[in-house]
Amino acid sequence: MSTSTHTSLEFLTKDFSSLKEEIPFLAKNLTSYITFDNLFYYTLACIAFNPIFWNIVARLQYRTKFITKVTRSAKLGCYLLAITIFSLGIYRDSVYHELLKAQPTYQPLLDSFIIKAVAVVSFAVGNIFVITSMWSLGVTGTYLGDYFGILMKERVTGFPFSVNNNPMYNGSTLCFLGTALWYGKPVGLVVTLFVWVMYKIALLFEEPFTAKIYAYHLKLD
Repeated sequence: MSTSTHTSLEFLTKDFSSLKEEIPFLAKNLTSYITFDNLFYYTLACIAFNPIFWNIVARLQYRTKFITKVTRSAKLGCYLLAITIFSLGIYRDSVYHELLKAQPTYQPLLDSFIIKAVAVVSFAVGNIFVITSMWSLGVTGTYLGDYFGILMKERVTGFPFSVNNNPMYNGSTLCFLGTALWYGKPVGLVVTLFVWVMYKIALLFEEPFTAKIYAYHLKLD
């Protein structure tokens, strides 16, 4: 074994040993590294608003066709909703970054090579899930086209759906996690958990309703 390899292994071992002490400490003292201010609650509100918004608007569209009536085109209406949802997501992410900058840093997370590596992998895998799922579904498949009557011809089963049932939501959650770890911000871990919970709640409403839409159109055919 070369000297450089031996040195690297020693460094990683020391890093891992340090994390075994620092992570439990952080878990016990998590609230000490979070400032529960207006920006914190506003960030949670932005995160909660997005899935609530698109579920309410999409269901209203399905029942009343109010967007289609305005745009006079189902596809154009879906594109309009897509732009709105995408823009809200960009704004939510910017608020999240502002929160991270304003919140306390847990230095052991920031200094750890292992945590940095996990952050990079988490962010990379998350983006791969999001981008490839959007590529597979297209704009209308990604942004609730079925509520506009624009249905997929068949279920998408290729990557990333072959390894993950909800790659958009899980990928987004991984991006939140990766960003929090990269900047060593404990508040980001709490926000990531909140993101995961909100997406799980959204799926409780979305999956049965989407199945109902496809079942109805299958009956018509």
